[in-house]
Amino acid sequence: MPEGDTIYRAARALQRVLGGQVVTGFETGLAPLARVEDEATLVGRVVEKVESRGKWCLMYFSGDLILVTHMLMSGSWHVYRTGERWRMPRRAMRVVVRTADWEAVAFNVPIAEFHTARSLERSSQVPKLGPDILADEFTVEGGVARLRTYAREHPEAEVGVVLLNQRVMAGLGNVYKSEIAFSAGVNPFRAMRTVSEKELEAMVDFSQRYMKANVVDGKGDGIVTYSGPRRTTGATNREERLWVYGRQGQECRRCGAAVMMRKQGEQARSTYWCPECQPWVGEGRAPVGKTVVVRRRRVGC
Repeated sequence: MPEGDTIYRAARALQRVLGGQVVTGFETGLAPLARVEDEATLVGRVVEKVESRGKWCLMYFSGDLILVTHMLMSGSWHVYRTGERWRMPRRAMRVVVRTADWEAVAFNVPIAEFHTARSLERSSQVPKLGPDILADEFTVEGGVARLRTYAREHPEAEVGVVLLNQRVMAGLGNVYKSEIAFSAGVNPFRAMRTVSEKELEAMVDFSQRYMKANVVDGKGDGIVTYSGPRRTTGATNREERLWVYGRQGQECRRCGAAVMMRKQGEQARSTYWCPECQPWVGEGRAPVGKTVVVRRRRVGC
């Protein structure tokens, strides 16, 4: 599922092949984009830059035109050399931007809009985003300040829900939410008012550390996942790449307890945690996960 690291890598790949190039062709299966193209064609414009902001990808063209896309759960950008066969069916195509040597194709992208600089600031969700965790200017101190402020304003908000709030910090998705809370030792169902300053720092630190590790460009040391699965454990084995996400009923890699899963928030997103490594803090009973059968044993998950 596309999260901030996926969009960052996509924008980087698009920038490498399209940046500074003249558009020679444009196709779209989306009527709103087609109408803009009819009025102000992209052909002849220069791709000035491509960048990511959280889970959004922005492609800037000369003449004050910006293509803004969001992948949601299933969208993706592909890059092909001119004439190369696409790896997905044409019916899944939503946008094609062509230059002399390359084709950038957006498949199954549910949100794609053209904006000017003014309309982007006035009419889109992009300006409302919190600081991008993968931005050069992002700091742990700044991220902690955002979480602290939100905790004061929404003391009962659950940690897992807040980590997914793009207006607090931009880029984290459902996988990272569970992995970060685990690594920080924070139960994702705790109220923000129960989270200590040290725990806030740990969550922001792991957020930045994990996301940066997963966009390493193959140079130097680090985790490289440009063409592979997302990793937080540092393990090279595909089956051992994550701490808790997707592992309900399996043994915690640290303590051996059964990893649990429970739906969380208005969108009922799956949240995974270890009840031993992430102890409950707060009033009331600790959250209980689902029960599944694993290897003929009944365990909590």
